[in-house]
Amino acid sequence: MSFLGLIFKNPFRNKARAALAIIGIGIGIATIVALGGMTTGLTQSLDETLHQGGADFTILSSEDDAQGTPYGTKNLNDTWLDKIRSMDGVKKVEAIYLVTLPIDDDLGMVIGLEPNNTFDTGSLDTEIIEGGFLASDHQAVIGKLISEESNLTVGDKIKLADEEFEVVGISESGDPSYNSAVMAPISDLQDIMDQKGQISMIYVYAENNASVDTITKKINDSYGEELTTVTSVSDLKQMAEMLNMLDVFKWGISLLAIVIGGIGIINTMIMSVYERTREIGVLRAVGWRKSRILTMILGESLVLTMSSAFIGTVIIVAILEILSWLGYLSVFSPIFTWDVIAQGFAVAIGVGLIGGIYPAYRASKLPPIEALRYE
Repeated sequence: MSFLGLIFKNPFRNKARAALAIIGIGIGIATIVALGGMTTGLTQSLDETLHQGGADFTILSSEDDAQGTPYGTKNLNDTWLDKIRSMDGVKKVEAIYLVTLPIDDDLGMVIGLEPNNTFDTGSLDTEIIEGGFLASDHQAVIGKLISEESNLTVGDKIKLADEEFEVVGISESGDPSYNSAVMAPISDLQDIMDQKGQISMIYVYAENNASVDTITKKINDSYGEELTTVTSVSDLKQMAEMLNMLDVFKWGISLLAIVIGGIGIINTMIMSVYERTREIGVLRAVGWRKSRILTMILGESLVLTMSSAFIGTVIIVAILEILSWLGYLSVFSPIFTWDVIAQGFAVAIGVGLIGGIYPAYRASKLPPIEALRYE
């Protein structure tokens, strides 16, 4: 058998021990990949929300607690629309009013929009798959998931809070949160909430030749005490802190996986070397150098950890994709980029090297004569 063949075969001689090592390390790697995918998915979902329909940036209230999410928690007055619209370089503005209301029997997100808005240039990247868009008061466009779960179609009635709305359309979006949301006229929602003239945020679209940085600077200089311009997730202080905390947590899990996985691999490989003492003595007696023995044992350690990374990654990606497809991850879907997967495999390599170096060194130092006497 070739040298490479030995490296790939030897770790699995004791199948039970190899399986336990793969499970232990695989759980750690799967956790790292899952956290990375969820962080990436959350970041992209928030960024898409801030730039829905091609908006160049979003305006929120400057109140501290309005910056925790792209939806805002402090309302703006719609008088800001004319002020922003009149600024140089601004092509158009759109008001969005987001509230949580009882939708029939369940609480859900309701998005307030101006009737007769169009989805080609509107604020939401959503496709009407049945019916049409809002044309007058007390009409609603419901997300695909609501339509399927409540068995509602165009022409039916849906209750928002204590008021009935006619379903005029069913929408579908690449953003899972919008498939579980309802769109309704902004004025109706303001009346229900007793907040006439109040809006949650403003989407701003710049002229083709205008500088977004110039516009946002002008808004911040003129209205910085009352408004906050948001061009990326990093501008949302609380959200940026949360994402950073998730990233720190992910690398904390990585360190834990390296320590625990490293101990597990050391134990597995030491037992493997112990059981193969006579075999290693034979290899040394027929001319194998210490460096070749060391390379073989270290290679076996890496084969185990890379197998763990592959199996753990495939399983966690499959589980989260299925959960997302079934609608259990309705707020955002995890996104598994090559960077996220590479991080998991990098940790696996680190575990393999750290956990395998001592057993490999010990195997390479075995005296051939004493090893041959071992029973």
